[in-house]
Amino acid sequence: MDRPTIVSAALELLEETGLDGLTTRRLAARLQVKSPALYWHFRSKQELLDEMARAVQERQDFGPPREGEHWRDWLARRARERREVLLSHRDGARLVAGTSAGPEIVAAFDREPAALVEQGFTPLQAMRAITALGAFVSGFVLEEQARLDRDRTPDPGPAEAAPVLAAAIGEGGSPDGPAAFEDGLAYLLHGIGAALTTDAPGRPPEG
Repeated sequence: MDRPTIVSAALELLEETGLDGLTTRRLAARLQVKSPALYWHFRSKQELLDEMARAVQERQDFGPPREGEHWRDWLARRARERREVLLSHRDGARLVAGTSAGPEIVAAFDREPAALVEQGFTPLQAMRAITALGAFVSGFVLEEQARLDRDRTPDPGPAEAAPVLAAAIGEGGSPDGPAAFEDGLAYLLHGIGAALTTDAPGRPPEG
């Protein structure tokens, strides 16, 4: 038994039980060992969760923009990929939130703001844009996965009590569905572009 084997088993168990049901006792039983044996490889459950989160995030493409790809298109692609990565595991957003990224993920992430700097962002603008998008994606998927766990469609209540909300859902569907994600992403990208037009010289050209 080694760390990758334990992480793989833990991710399988996560699919069955969710994050709340993922205990070291259940994991040890799956691996047919006693719970203390896990602590030869991981000093704490949090260390195991950190490693699981890294394994999930390694599926994310942290590469730079493709040749000729505008920053707006690249950030949109990155956000969609991030959502898919988090959705690939039950409670994926909860698992990743607040965990330690580790040096490999941090080094990979650093290439992302560096790519924006090459397109005219300042380092601070690049970091703010990427972290804002990350917070949006994580928060959206948290709600999305919570709804999946509840296994029901959001109910705004009687249309008479919330006519505007009922009309919005009637027109656009679930407030945490794919269309809502795309609209929110578009608003956020537009806001990043608008903010850059009022910032210091050196902003990237709009297009």
